[in-house]
Amino acid sequence: MSLSVLLAVAPSPEPGGSLDEAAKQAGNAAGWVEENWSTWLNTGLRILLIAAIAIVLRYVIRRALTNLIERMNRSAQAVEGTALGGLLVNAERRRQRSEAIGSVLRSVTSFLILGTAALMILGAFQINLAPLLASAGVAGVALGFGARNLVTDFLSGVFMILEDQYGVGDTVDAGVASGEVIEVGLRVTKLRGDNGEIWYVRNGEVKRIGNLSQGWSTAGVDVTVRPTENLDRVREAITAAAETMAKEDPWAERLWGPVEVLGLDAVLLDSMTVRVTAKTMPGKALGVERELRWRIKQALDEAGIRMVGTVPVQADGVSAPDPTAGMAAPSAYASSTSPQSMAATPIAPPSITK
Repeated sequence: MSLSVLLAVAPSPEPGGSLDEAAKQAGNAAGWVEENWSTWLNTGLRILLIAAIAIVLRYVIRRALTNLIERMNRSAQAVEGTALGGLLVNAERRRQRSEAIGSVLRSVTSFLILGTAALMILGAFQINLAPLLASAGVAGVALGFGARNLVTDFLSGVFMILEDQYGVGDTVDAGVASGEVIEVGLRVTKLRGDNGEIWYVRNGEVKRIGNLSQGWSTAGVDVTVRPTENLDRVREAITAAAETMAKEDPWAERLWGPVEVLGLDAVLLDSMTVRVTAKTMPGKALGVERELRWRIKQALDEAGIRMVGTVPVQADGVSAPDPTAGMAAPSAYASSTSPQSMAATPIAPPSITK
């Protein structure tokens, strides 16, 4: 049978059936779109609204925090040149503290706002958040165990800054190191030691802090005189020197109270010690002690009161003679093992043995 006969016998496709099927599918698709377009529009508008509110809220809060920090820095700079500013405010300390606090607050704000917005957007897509939150919790626990030292340093730094335990310019004793604070960070604090070295101290390693620059300091001076001196004259000389010092600059500003003579701190056979203290500006105790020693020594010399260790003075003003002046130098022959003594020793006669 030829090919033409087979084609003539085979049934031909009906064009009407294919068009009806295509029209039916197009109608179903249009109906599905018509049924769901309101849901899509509602979801899209909800996502846009959530994103817009999150972005605007984040911008407003971060801007408010930035303005607050700038206002704090301006208030610190306004009193920086005054006596009150030099006494109570350290501009660099206030700046670093405010910047650190602002950085923490901005980061926390961004994390909370954007995280909440992301979860709300996922919820708008009808996504089950329970497995996601569980996975995030497990990842957070694993990260906390793996980087616990970093987390400890960060949290310790945050609380140190918030509580204002120390700041730039303070002299602190951190246990592992001591010196002047030159930078305060969320993870590491930089200290400059007495010899100029820089210590990098992790905030999580600091177990106790001794701040020598907050509140006030105490200057203490021990005056050691002979036990035969008149204590009333000693007290009068020290009090006069202290009153004169308290009236002069810059000691009038550095002294926060009168210089007090507490009394005898120790009484020995050859000396007695008088204790003198004064409340000073933070960090200025060492300078006040040096100046106070200088003035007390001059006052005692003017009053004729001799301190222990000085050469005694005779009544006519002539120093007593040195008791060792008439003593001769020790002889080399006094020691039997010296070369001179051994050279002068007679040679013993040889022993005769039978």
